[in-house]
Amino acid sequence: VQLQAFGGGLVQAGGSLRLSCAASGLTFTSYHMGWFRQVPGKEREFVAVISGAGGSTWYSDSVLGRFTISRDNAKNAAYLQMHGLEPDDTAVYYCAAGDGSRHWLYRPNDRSNERRYDYWGQGTQVTVSS
Repeated sequence: VQLQAFGGGLVQAGGSLRLSCAASGLTFTSYHMGWFRQVPGKEREFVAVISGAGGSTWYSDSVLGRFTISRDNAKNAAYLQMHGLEPDDTAVYYCAAGDGSRHWLYRPNDRSNERRYDYWGQGTQVTVSS
């Protein structure tokens, strides 16, 4: 299994970026896809998750209304569209895949728990300048 996240970069506050995650080696629709982010010295933070079929999405309070998670199951890809970026959004962003056969996605404490995700991408840096 391989997840490859890309699309990060440097953007000014208020700007937008679209992150992509390309997946291979797994039955993509059988996995919920999540995005997490991490700042040096801090724990990895949940950002958003989308169900395997793409019909359900959840977001952290800090990005709700600004970020949109989506997926294209025909392309084995997941995306994170980010608008209204703020300096506090600066982090390394990781995509992750979690087994869709379980019901953990519907429990808030579980879907935001990185231990529920089985596979991880390498991360892409997002830097927002003020």
